Amino acid sequence: MDVLTTKGITIIVEHFYHPGYSRPVEGQYVFAYRITIENNSTATVQLMRRHWHIWESTGLLREVEGEGVVGEQPTLEPGQRHQYVSWCHLSSGMGSMHGHYTMRNCADDSPFEVGIPRFWLQAEPLMS
Repeated sequence: MDVLTTKGITIIVEHFYHPGYSRPVEGQYVFAYRITIENNSTATVQLMRRHWHIWESTGLLREVEGEGVVGEQPTLEPGQRHQYVSWCHLSSGMGSMHGHYTMRNCADDSPFEVGIPRFWLQAEPLMS
């Protein structure tokens, strides 16, 4: 589990490799991740946008940006949390993701960024 708090907003990431949906021989590795967003601030906030940096061990780096998360732009009052599940595919068995959400303070309509911690995606555990 990876955790990062920015301006009172805590992002918790849990991630999983899905071998049943993956086809390693064809260079297709599927990972799912669960994000929990906790509003530990004193303001009501709304998640407006997401921006991801996705790195693969092959050296490929891509960025994904868009409105909301899984079709939603949730509003969280102080003490509330929002959770969603999404997925990512890689062409290699190892990589990482990190990024940020653009949030809006509902009281004064001001935007601010909240970091999403870097998390590592790995199809098979490393041998020690």
